[in-house]
Amino acid sequence: MDLKKNDLINWFVEGCKPKELFRIGTEHEKFVYKMKNLEPVSYEEKSGIKNILESLINFGWEEIREEGYLIALKKDKQSITLEPGGQLELSGAPLENIHQTCSEVNEHLRQVKLVGKDLNIGFLGVGARLEGKLSSNLWMPKPRYKIMREYMPKVGTKGLEMMADTCTVQVNLDYSSEEDMSRKLKTSFILQPIVTALFSSSPIEKMKISKFISRRAAIWFDVDKDRCGIPKFIFKNNLGFEDWVDYALKVPMYFVRRNGKYINCAGDSFEKFMDGKLDKFPDERPTLLDWEDHLSTIFTEIRLKKFIEFRGADTGPWGSLCALPALWVGLLYDDEALNESESLANSWTPEMYHKAYSEVPIKGMDLIINNNSIKDYAKELIKISKMGLKNRKRLDSSGNDETGYLNQLEEITYSGKNQATEMLNIWNNNEDNGIREIYKRYSY
Repeated sequence: MDLKKNDLINWFVEGCKPKELFRIGTEHEKFVYKMKNLEPVSYEEKSGIKNILESLINFGWEEIREEGYLIALKKDKQSITLEPGGQLELSGAPLENIHQTCSEVNEHLRQVKLVGKDLNIGFLGVGARLEGKLSSNLWMPKPRYKIMREYMPKVGTKGLEMMADTCTVQVNLDYSSEEDMSRKLKTSFILQPIVTALFSSSPIEKMKISKFISRRAAIWFDVDKDRCGIPKFIFKNNLGFEDWVDYALKVPMYFVRRNGKYINCAGDSFEKFMDGKLDKFPDERPTLLDWEDHLSTIFTEIRLKKFIEFRGADTGPWGSLCALPALWVGLLYDDEALNESESLANSWTPEMYHKAYSEVPIKGMDLIINNNSIKDYAKELIKISKMGLKNRKRLDSSGNDETGYLNQLEEITYSGKNQATEMLNIWNNNEDNGIREIYKRYSY
């Protein structure tokens, strides 16, 4: 049966869950490098990406291949995947609390460090590649990325840098209803620049100090205006699933998957596909799997699926990988905290938000918005999150709640010094060896 617009809306409705079934899914990316010279690794070389994946199979992972290439692993609702530049990504299982997500991260890092020791490679947790653009011969052999790589330069100047030279830490959270989704989506979009400032860890570009404290965030400004940035409806009252459907239908496509193959449809319209008028597939209409694939090619900092993805933070040291999910869970999963988070977001005008969005990657915690610094707003954000985590009362085996995972962020708000500030201090105080010292400090 041909898909109708209501089918696309209902796909999101199916994501609604009762609060007792809310889960937390975390993701993080990291750069892979050779210990002897800090250079990135290729896919095929002796200590390269393929060998890393093959070695991880020994820990019980199952392999996933595309066109004969080993490109991912899966186990117990977790997956290990590859970003275009060989960044290794863990996509965690949907878990009940931050203690579990942090244990999951610990076990993953234990495994990759053991593999790294055998292969003499390391794993770096910063937001953007320090050395500059990755050479083209080091890109991963994934067909989806080949299509994106050809299309990106047509719609922006930074798309290839985004793909190969950035790393992020993310969290995926649930919603209970359309109203709950609306509140969480709008609130998190508005508060995201504060989170960007807290997690900034990419102030180095091409072995020089950049003008950005989050070069990763700044790269997104010129990737593809059709699928990145700020959807116009975000400040709308009572935004709903239909708003996201209308938006997504107008985002140009990348590909359609058929029989395990990626068919290049870059720049074509999903609306045309719905009408059976897609150039590559005349008279054929999409499936819900095509819709899911298409939604995965939208790159806003907050992204709606059958859950909400929070994608706007630089990756960082181990503590960051636990702090990011803790922050958002505290803000959004407790009713009292969600009310206060929403109130804070609603105190921002669209002008304040746009200023923060465009200037936080440059000024970070020091940016002044409506006579308050981002640091002041960050203190309020963490206060709300701590309250939410305390209210949740999710205790570990020692009786600790989840608030301890915010300690790193709390230190940042009182010192005003985020990871980017620390990296710049390392760089400036180690004139001859700054890069190696950063690698040493920010490797897992």
